Amino acid sequence: MACMRLPHAELCAVFLVGGHRSPQKFSRRPHPYIGVDDKSAPPRLRKKVKSPRSMKRTAGARPATAFQLQAGHTQKGNGTMSHDHPVLYEQNDGVVVLTLNEPTTRNAISPAIVRALVECTERINADLSVGCVILTGAGKGFSSGGNVKQMKERTSLFGGSPAEIRRKYQQGIQRIPLAMYGLEAPSIAAVNGAAVGAGCDLASMCDIRIAGRSASFAESFLRVGLVSGDGGAWFLPRAVGMSKACEMTFTGDFVEAEEALRIGLVSKVVDDDKLLEEATALARRIAAQPVHSLRLTKRLLRDSQQASLATALEMASSMQALAQHTKDQHEAVLAFSEKRAPKFERR
Repeated sequence: MACMRLPHAELCAVFLVGGHRSPQKFSRRPHPYIGVDDKSAPPRLRKKVKSPRSMKRTAGARPATAFQLQAGHTQKGNGTMSHDHPVLYEQNDGVVVLTLNEPTTRNAISPAIVRALVECTERINADLSVGCVILTGAGKGFSSGGNVKQMKERTSLFGGSPAEIRRKYQQGIQRIPLAMYGLEAPSIAAVNGAAVGAGCDLASMCDIRIAGRSASFAESFLRVGLVSGDGGAWFLPRAVGMSKACEMTFTGDFVEAEEALRIGLVSKVVDDDKLLEEATALARRIAAQPVHSLRLTKRLLRDSQQASLATALEMASSMQALAQHTKDQHEAVLAFSEKRAPKFERR
């Protein structure tokens, strides 16, 4: 569905994609950014943790399109993606699973991941067959955030003059929060293992968060002398409230899964080997809704947080008028009254 111009609603951002993925060397040293050898980290982070089971490949997986091939994706077997790309994209029915796929760095946010995530959000916005998105990480963790080796060497995002670094943020990692905020389909973060720094912020950018029992979160920028430069200062207080966001940010302490549930950072904690299964079950329930009304509802919830009551009501009445003129809304009413399952046509 194209971005709609509605009264007082924000315009969807337009992103330019380009560049190429630069190969990165993997350091076998402990990764200090996720506290693997740090005594302040939870004990389970210093142990080998099983990653969640990967999504089962089904015959219903949609074949790769021209968009995928242009974006550097390849087609294998029954149409599933090959496994050498920074973000894997797989769709089954109305659910898309996006997997951060740089496990050797514990899915640290690289330029390649930035470009791929932005491309994926653009593709999803243009595809009305997508009703819900799951974001997860390959390997032992969700995302370790920034690359500590690059911080130490002052390269990539961390090198250059102040003006150059500012532009690198704006043209690099800050494209992710804009893309995630502009994502029209509801999103679920399925957090496996550690979500640290920019990884914690990425999880908070999703509409819903489900954690495996091994999951942990840390807003750890001050531990490496940085501020939250990727939107976490905007998203995290909206997820857990200002007081808890300040505590997490000022201390950099790890928050384990059960505590994350208690403070509202996640809505559910499940066994690691059930994480994608649970996330997929929820995503399918969401994707079963009429797509136009679903995407309008998400936009209304998000935009209302920044608006006055009067403005929020004006947006609601405008979106309601649009929803009531869709064929799927009429079908939903008929199905409800006739006590049968609806048959939506995305119209």
